[in-house]
Amino acid sequence: MKKVVRHIVKYIEKHKLLDGLVLFTIFILLILLIASVQFIAEKELFGSAVNRGNKLSSQLTSATKAYLDLKNQDQYKINQGLKTEIKHIHTSYGDSITSYQKMLDLQVQKQNIDAMTKLYITIVHNLSVENYASADAEIADLNGQIKTVNDKLQAAQIAAGAPAGSATAPVSNSAPGSGFSQQRVQTDAGSFTVDIIAGDLGSTRVVVDTASDGDCGDSCPVMSLGDYVARSGAYAGINGTYFCPAAYPSCAGKTNSFDLLVMNKNKHYFNSDNNVYSTNPAFIFSGGVRVVSQALQWGR
Repeated sequence: MKKVVRHIVKYIEKHKLLDGLVLFTIFILLILLIASVQFIAEKELFGSAVNRGNKLSSQLTSATKAYLDLKNQDQYKINQGLKTEIKHIHTSYGDSITSYQKMLDLQVQKQNIDAMTKLYITIVHNLSVENYASADAEIADLNGQIKTVNDKLQAAQIAAGAPAGSATAPVSNSAPGSGFSQQRVQTDAGSFTVDIIAGDLGSTRVVVDTASDGDCGDSCPVMSLGDYVARSGAYAGINGTYFCPAAYPSCAGKTNSFDLLVMNKNKHYFNSDNNVYSTNPAFIFSGGVRVVSQALQWGR
């Protein structure tokens, strides 16, 4: 624009079209024209920037609204509901399996669990049709029935602990010298009837026997306590560590296995890798008996 003005001025001077005053006036008018054009251009540019800012702000508002709409849509709520439902399913099925395993324990003790079995079938049905409220109530009912039977068993065992012809076993906190006896032992937790076999460890050998000859993780061999006693020529026996019964659903893939540290009569360590620093209590028979609160106190 400035170049155009200069060319016009030179043309007027060259051809002497106007005197100096008129030329000066034209020059001022041209400057004003240039300033006006620049102002208008800058104003339009500024307005364009403002419009772009407003447009971005509007887009941000729209995006925020779309996010909130999506969050409040049924799909979002459905996902949250499914998360809660899955947790409920996991808890309910876990509780039902635990109750079932307690029923199996009662069956082993020759208890009639027919009514419990019918109730358990109803529980499984309600779980399958997603009627979790009813299933939870029935599981609570089943656990109550199991507890009632266990309480009766415990009371019967206490009553049966007394020697024949006597209302109660003799009360004594001293171990007998030898042989088998029954007596009531007084403790801070109450009075208990116990069966005791006493033997001189100087002349009696204690054998730790196992059905398996090595570590086993699943479908491990098992034997009855009587079989262990018979094959060792023993006169008494006691069950050892807990193992995972094949009848328990939670024991699938690890039936008849156990996790604790054991060394059998053949000097084989069981589960040594799992118990490098075992904090479980241990009985140690070696020329006597020693009890430690943690197996690591004895070492391997």
